[in-house]
Amino acid sequence: MTTAETPAEQPLSIGEVAERTGLSVHALRFYEREGLLVGPVKRTSGGRRRYTSPDVDWLLICVRLRESGMPLSDLKRFAELVRQGPGNEEERLGLLDAHRLRVDAQIRALEECRSVIAWKVGVYAEHLARGEADGLWDPTA
Repeated sequence: MTTAETPAEQPLSIGEVAERTGLSVHALRFYEREGLLVGPVKRTSGGRRRYTSPDVDWLLICVRLRESGMPLSDLKRFAELVRQGPGNEEERLGLLDAHRLRVDAQIRALEECRSVIAWKVGVYAEHLARGEADGLWDPTA
């Protein structure tokens, strides 16, 4: 079958999109209400939301941006810029680049934390292997 013969993709229910994105139905409604989607969600004659594959792709990007700490206001602005279409790519890039820098800083801070934790795990493992607690913090000392 050629691409031209491929049947139209079936729209997805809100429950199916929740399953694919990991977002709750409540969160999907919130994203729509807050203007975080790049297009309007189509509805059946009965008012049920029907999502497309591009809607899911966009939501997966939104999930990663939010999981990595992008402020809601920045995500709203990014969605708004995408909805506006071509001509604002520099501003989009600026939002994404600023977020990348914040994530890079978080990663560096977490790596420093992990290093301290790994050192302390080593200290405890060494003391336990020797069968002694000398040199470990004792709150009663």
